[in-house]
Amino acid sequence: MVSNDELIRIIDLLNTTYEGEEAWHGPSVVDVLRGVTPEMAGRRIAPGTHSIAELVFHITSWRIFCVKKMQGDETFDIKTPTKDFGALPDKIDSFEWEALEMELSLSQEELINELDKRDDDEFLEDIVPGRNYTYYDMLHGVINHDMYHTGQMMIIQKALALQSAGSRFGNDKDEYGSPFGNAGEHDDYY
Repeated sequence: MVSNDELIRIIDLLNTTYEGEEAWHGPSVVDVLRGVTPEMAGRRIAPGTHSIAELVFHITSWRIFCVKKMQGDETFDIKTPTKDFGALPDKIDSFEWEALEMELSLSQEELINELDKRDDDEFLEDIVPGRNYTYYDMLHGVINHDMYHTGQMMIIQKALALQSAGSRFGNDKDEYGSPFGNAGEHDDYY
């Protein structure tokens, strides 16, 4: 019998990072997005930065990329900015935000469903079609990618809260020299 222990661990990490209640790294993607309004989702904290909506589109795109690759699609890619981060408007309405969140949820389901089709760990060492890395590397990359962008979304939320508070925070800095102080929901995680 061929082992599937690593595959089970990867699926568990993907689920925990996405929607786990007690992820080791802090809030899951779903936890961080809870309470994000359409207005917040479309705002940028500074010119040239990504909005929360763009980051959600981005992590969704990479899940779709993984699914397509596991289905054997050698040519599928998301190299263009519109396929990677989307061409989203600055103002996101509630329908667009709900659609982005739904697409993210569906992409998670598709990714897990594709992994559930595998019987063992052997495919993890295969090279991803059209790439020079293994499925193991790709799937762990998605887990790390989620954590990275989840942290960005937390920082964006915190910065938006400070912007909304206006000059009340002035030039105050916290004990680490950060102007972000304690405004925000997930302070225990940074």
